[in-house]
Amino acid sequence: MSDWALAWRLARRELNLRFRGLRLLLACLFLGVGALAAIGSLTQAITGELSARGQAILGGDVQFDVSQRLADPAERAAMERQGTVSETVRMQANAIRDTPQGPRSAPIELKGVDAAYPLYGSLALANGDRAGALGADGAWIGKALAERLALRRGDAIRFGEARFVVAGVIADEPDRLGEGFTLGPVAIVSMAGLDRTGLVQPGSLYESKYRIRFDGGRDPDTVVERFEAAFPDGGWNSRTRDRGAPGTDRFIGRMGEFLMLVGLSALVIAGIGVGNGVSSYLAARRRSIAALKILGATSGVIARIYLLQVAVVAAIGIVGGLIVGALAVPAIVALAGDVLPVAPSFALQPLPLLLAAAYGVLIALAFTAAPLIEAGQVPAAGLLRGALGSAAISWRRTAPPVLAAFAGVIALALGTAQRPLLSGGFLLAVAATLAVLAGLGWLVRTLAAAAPRSRRPLLRLAIAALHRPGARTVTLVVALGLGLTLFVLLAGIRTSIDANIERTVPQRAPSLIALDVPPDREAEFRGIIAATEPRGVVKTVPTLRGTITGYGTTRVADLEDIPDDAWALRGERGLTYSAALPEGSTLTRGQWWPPGYAGPPLVSLDERLGEALDLKLGDPIAFTLLGVERTARIASFRRIDWDTLGFNFVMVFSPNAIADAPHNLAATVELPPNREGAVMAALLPRFPSVSVIEVQGVLGQVRTVVEQMATAITAAASVAILAGIAVLVGAIAAAREARTYDGVILRTLGATRGQVLTAQAIEYALLSMALALLALAIGLGGGWYVVTQIFEFEWLPDYRAVAVTLALGMAVTMGFGLAGAWSILGVRPSRALREL
Repeated sequence: MSDWALAWRLARRELNLRFRGLRLLLACLFLGVGALAAIGSLTQAITGELSARGQAILGGDVQFDVSQRLADPAERAAMERQGTVSETVRMQANAIRDTPQGPRSAPIELKGVDAAYPLYGSLALANGDRAGALGADGAWIGKALAERLALRRGDAIRFGEARFVVAGVIADEPDRLGEGFTLGPVAIVSMAGLDRTGLVQPGSLYESKYRIRFDGGRDPDTVVERFEAAFPDGGWNSRTRDRGAPGTDRFIGRMGEFLMLVGLSALVIAGIGVGNGVSSYLAARRRSIAALKILGATSGVIARIYLLQVAVVAAIGIVGGLIVGALAVPAIVALAGDVLPVAPSFALQPLPLLLAAAYGVLIALAFTAAPLIEAGQVPAAGLLRGALGSAAISWRRTAPPVLAAFAGVIALALGTAQRPLLSGGFLLAVAATLAVLAGLGWLVRTLAAAAPRSRRPLLRLAIAALHRPGARTVTLVVALGLGLTLFVLLAGIRTSIDANIERTVPQRAPSLIALDVPPDREAEFRGIIAATEPRGVVKTVPTLRGTITGYGTTRVADLEDIPDDAWALRGERGLTYSAALPEGSTLTRGQWWPPGYAGPPLVSLDERLGEALDLKLGDPIAFTLLGVERTARIASFRRIDWDTLGFNFVMVFSPNAIADAPHNLAATVELPPNREGAVMAALLPRFPSVSVIEVQGVLGQVRTVVEQMATAITAAASVAILAGIAVLVGAIAAAREARTYDGVILRTLGATRGQVLTAQAIEYALLSMALALLALAIGLGGGWYVVTQIFEFEWLPDYRAVAVTLALGMAVTMGFGLAGAWSILGVRPSRALREL
């Protein structure tokens, strides 16, 4: 019989379906692999659904869009040569309903569509109403608008200068996701109806979109390249059907990547519990191992026996985690409701499942190799004396499999990451945290051994337990430290986000934002507000839309990938001009142009964009404005206070650079509380073409999105907390035999159960106090990174709540430790002494 066959026969005899002794291994791998499988499968399902529905989400095979103008005849003809063209125009507006109590209004996204819309998919109406052809006086409205203004089919509503009749409430708008973030629900009218509103004027902020449905087999990228080559200065942006919602796709990918890293960290933490569980299991089997050695079993056979047992249990845990992770996707979709951008249909995602399984196998190998090899190395006499778990391990044997497993984990993490540097830094931070905690554990053990003997027996016992032979102090410190750190991390993130949303954002936000204010009526606009609310503060800026087409010697169209920090290169940006340095900006390099400047066109640039693109003073910036490319030289760089929530522009031009283009003004209005309604009621009848937005409604949308992100991070981090608790349970289990021996001896000498528990409580209290400051430092540091770098919020934690959370975490971890001690106290001394 071969060694493997003999090992399997012996391993099978010792295993049973209750998996006594290996349950921690099973639970840890099930937990970690399940989290990774669920996160990966959900991310893959959403991105796959976005790709599969690309034509409907985009509204065509190709889309070309431009701001503040329509396509000219030559551009329209070039599009029509590719297939069927659908034209839509979208802009910000106000919906007004006249009631006996006075007009009621709501900000909306007004969308004009032609007869060909939609090219793909279908627009569905609520209550089974049929979405027929829209007349010049008909409008389809979003459900949120219907609820806010109490509208039903057949009711009258006003947009701009025209009155419309509600033709139906929209249940499903096929290209809704492709339209991106909006400042209100949608209302759809015909192109003729849009003309009736009078909202589209020279200088108005609107976006024209042209979707093309190919009339034959064409390559979308080739069509885009040819069109952009034919009209290089048209200011056109383009999208293809495989990138129907690039912003959503990018966000889901980045969020999924971050959550995968959190899940992987949870699995690594659980791996420590795996190692502890296997060590405890082997320690309980040391007499059996010794007997096998006496009967002639080699170290290789011993290692194979328990490797096979561990492999069977690990496989069950990994497969169970994969099954639960895969089945969790439809459950998450059902619970999330409208939170997710799309609701993917259930399907197994092989790649994320294989990746989660690979992580599980590698983590199991990394943390079980050392105890398995040690079990084979320790002689039978040493095993009978209880040497297992404290013997010196030959790292020459254990290092290769352990290092190979960790190298595989790192290679998988970096090879599958969108941003390898971020992933590598995240894993490095996790490794550094574990190393610091392990180092602190070694320091605690060393200091406990060097501490003078206390005259108080229970305190002396607690200190001695930290450094006696076989003490699991290092493992306990790592387990307790991870749990406390994660409690602090979550408390810091949640309280800081809540503070930003509830305190900082509303305080800095204006009450109203108005778009498309005619420059020649600015005085009238200000006068109406002053007459309605004398305490109101109005600030106006010129607004245009344009696209950066080049910088320095680089053309944006030639870039394969746009740098992460150069988001201003993606699509159109708001443009403005100013004779003076705008409020909320600080000049960091260069000089502002003097009053009445009439020289070559100049621009002031956001310093972060300048750093991302490696730009210098005097470098040219090329941009398109109303279909014409212009160039300006960089005169200065500015630091922008984006938290003001006013009008902050990446580029501010000298007035002579763009003031000649038709444009309107945008305004922010600061008002006393609860005065928004009165000001809007006074403005809208006199300025029907001006879009007035209540900022609190926008903040509500932002608050919802941020809270959803925070909830996702909290859920993923909670898995890591459970893993930390599993590590603590494993550490307690690994030290069970030594603590049983100590407890039996103490009780034989007359100690009560209460005294034994008190000594152990003092031990855990000493460890918790030693870890409290470190957990605060690491947890708050990690929370700061998540809040400031991922959410880009201010760091505003509630330190009182963090301290309370830390205290509760200490109580929870001590509770687990004492619960483990209580079961040990139930062992009868006579039985324990016979077995030890």
